[in-house]
Amino acid sequence: MESRTARLTLLVDPRKKKIFEEICAAQDLTASQVIRKLMRQYILEHAGNRELPDWLRGPESGAS
Repeated sequence: MESRTARLTLLVDPRKKKIFEEICAAQDLTASQVIRKLMRQYILEHAGNRELPDWLRGPESGAS
């Protein structure tokens, strides 16, 4: 299972952040949930031959 102990700091345009957070809220999701999902998708698409843990590759990889 994922460990949610690491912090990632991003610098983004405040206008984009506001729109992003509004869209997330409209879908009853937090910005963190959406970013984690995007990261998983990116990893799966670009991992190449890298060995990935089962919890990342499995059917739950699309869940938040």
